[in-house]
Amino acid sequence: MKKFSVEADMERVKNLYRYEDRAREKGYKLIAGSDEAGRGSLVGPVVVAAVILPENLYLERLDDSKKLSAKIRETLYEKIISAAISYSCVEVPVEEIDTLNVYQATLEGMKRAVAALDVQPDFVFTDAMKVDFGKIRTHSIVHGDALSASIAAASIIAKVTRDRLADEWAVQYPAYGFEHNRGYGTLEHLAAIEKFGSCPLHRHSFNPVKNLLKK
Repeated sequence: MKKFSVEADMERVKNLYRYEDRAREKGYKLIAGSDEAGRGSLVGPVVVAAVILPENLYLERLDDSKKLSAKIRETLYEKIISAAISYSCVEVPVEEIDTLNVYQATLEGMKRAVAALDVQPDFVFTDAMKVDFGKIRTHSIVHGDALSASIAAASIIAKVTRDRLADEWAVQYPAYGFEHNRGYGTLEHLAAIEKFGSCPLHRHSFNPVKNLLKK
């Protein structure tokens, strides 16, 4: 295993601010990142976060939440909410996902997350999704959670929040293994739906759920 180097990590994290730095060069001062967790899950809300970080704040090991262990995500979560100029996290419920579709529900979640910030940004970076924030300038970045410090921070807030919810769901509905699969369509989860049917958390508009319930 490669030994962790603070110097190398500081350089890597500094590079994550390149999009934010370019925005500041154009005169923008309060720059937010927004990302979601749970869009591909079969259960529960989509969780969307927005974060405004201080300029060039060094957060050790900051990265796309999917690349980090649960322990490192939890540590970073606490550091982010402590250091952020402002952050927010919202849940878009199952009913709204089933009514709108998950893509539109996520767009709505990003608008709500940004609107919920205590301090309104003048620029927002999003992970791949093009969102209309009204008068606020925005730019979507493909794989933004791995390329932008603000989006990476938002991805961690959203992921940790949703994983904590999944741990609660696992207690409420133990048959589905939510503590392991987080609601995603693993073989274990799909077999449980086939055997026990759905629970109130399931997204009935999603084909894997819909098709299994037809059997």
